[in-house]
Amino acid sequence: MTRIDYAAREGARIVTLRSVEGTNRLTRAAVAELTETIEHLDTDSHPLVITGNEHFFSAGADLAEIAAHDGPRALEFARLGQRLMDAVDRFPALVVAAVRGYCMGGGLDLALACDLRIAAPNAIFGHRGAALGLITGWGGTQRLPRLIGKGRALQMFAAAEKLHAEEALRIGLVNEIAADPVARAIERLRQKENH
Repeated sequence: MTRIDYAAREGARIVTLRSVEGTNRLTRAAVAELTETIEHLDTDSHPLVITGNEHFFSAGADLAEIAAHDGPRALEFARLGQRLMDAVDRFPALVVAAVRGYCMGGGLDLALACDLRIAAPNAIFGHRGAALGLITGWGGTQRLPRLIGKGRALQMFAAAEKLHAEEALRIGLVNEIAADPVARAIERLRQKENH
């Protein structure tokens, strides 16, 4: 099960996804908790950094949970995810995704909802749903084309393509690559405050 840790650091709020198995899956409970955390912080004027662990930002939605959903529950889960992405998108201060390791499916949707994406050299991005006969219901199909263009986004979705950090930077999916993306995010936020 993924839990959400929260800490203040150098004027920023750091929200970290943590799970026992390390994949930071966005289960129904994790999505609800993350949404509640972000909506609670909405009254705060401090910027927000969302991150995971060294090997996984997030593997995305829990496929076992999704497979167990009937139509109404699947729609409810889609709306739950959309509420999370809207909370990130509407956050009153800058939101940065600090991505290390895999950023897949719903995890990529979460990163796309952020204002900036800073990737570690080991970051890997993808929407693997097409390989499983799934497509995201959390806004990634809208945000990704706006960021990297319709043709490139279709290629990522339809081919279930995975992109490494360098390619993600080249096409504009991420804003920069840094050895420690959380530290770099905080540094960028401080620079922005000083200008």
